[in-house]
Amino acid sequence: MKNFENRLFQEYRLKFYLNGNHWVIFNNKRGETHPHTWEFTLNILIGRESFVEFNVYEKAIDGFFRPYQNRVLNDVDPFDAIAPTLENMVEFFGHGVQELVKKIGGRLLSIEGSETPTRSYIINFNDAFDSYHLEEYTEEVMHNVIDAVLDDILEDMGGNIN
Repeated sequence: MKNFENRLFQEYRLKFYLNGNHWVIFNNKRGETHPHTWEFTLNILIGRESFVEFNVYEKAIDGFFRPYQNRVLNDVDPFDAIAPTLENMVEFFGHGVQELVKKIGGRLLSIEGSETPTRSYIINFNDAFDSYHLEEYTEEVMHNVIDAVLDDILEDMGGNIN
């Protein structure tokens, strides 16, 4: 079991809920305005040495979603110009939250938006290898760097070790 103290990063998952209404156009016909409680799940990577309390992220992200709460999204920028589909919402919110999280000191790894328990749309800002195997990857990279430095030293010495 690896020691917690040796971890370079910590990963957190936060969930937010957006209550609102929207309508979409299918086959050139406007659908009825209907309600949703969308769930947005955020995976955030934070450097171990830069501890930030959960509530700092929660308050900032709640503030980001506040203008959209309990509204007809079609009436709110940017969804007054683009359809407020799940995909468009996750794209827009994901990039906005990504910048917000970065300002606080974290890194948004992914955002998942769901309009029902069985339907989600996900954006990964890092591939799975980066987020789930960062320690192993870091160790591998460090070994490769050390090997390259040692190879350069040996080459400069003409391959002779005396």
